[in-house]
Amino acid sequence: MSKACGVLFLCTGNSARSILAEATLNKLGAGRFHAHSAGSHPTGRVNPHALALLTSLGYPTDALRSKSWDEFAADGAPPLDVIITVCDNAAGEVCPIWPGRPAQAHWGVADPAVVTGDEAKIAAAFRQAFETLRARIEALLLLPIDQLDPTALKRALAAIGENAGEATSP
Repeated sequence: MSKACGVLFLCTGNSARSILAEATLNKLGAGRFHAHSAGSHPTGRVNPHALALLTSLGYPTDALRSKSWDEFAADGAPPLDVIITVCDNAAGEVCPIWPGRPAQAHWGVADPAVVTGDEAKIAAAFRQAFETLRARIEALLLLPIDQLDPTALKRALAAIGENAGEATSP
C-alpha cells in the first residue's frame, strides 16, 4: 500500500467505543492505517473510563477528543478509505456524503458507557468493548486492503463485523 489507509470509526457520542477503536487501530496498525473517530452528536468529552483503560494498556491518549463527523466531510478533511459505525444508532442515521466514497461497514458493539453499577462492573464493560473491537481490528489488519476492489472490501469489512469478536447491541 503506497499510503496509509484512512479509517473513520463512528458512534453517536464519540466518547467511548469509537475512541477505543481509533486508539487501537492507530497503535496496532501504525504505518499502515491512520484512524480517526467522530460522532453524529458528540458529547464533547472522552469518557474517563475509556481513557483509564487505554492508559492502563499503554495506548497513547493525548490526541483523543470527542468530535463531530462534520469535520471529516468538510474540505481539507483527512482522506478516508473506510468508515465503520460501531453503534447501532449511528448506523441508522443519515450520514454526510463522504469525500472519495469510502467503503462502509457496521461493527455493532454494546455501549459500555450506559452500564451502571460498581466500578468493577463498569470497567468490565469497557474491557469487553475494547476486546471486541481489538479482535475486529486484528482481523482488519490481516486484509490485503490494497488488493481488494470496493465491493470486496465492503464484504470483507461486513464479515469482520459479523464474525470477529462478539457482536452485541446495547
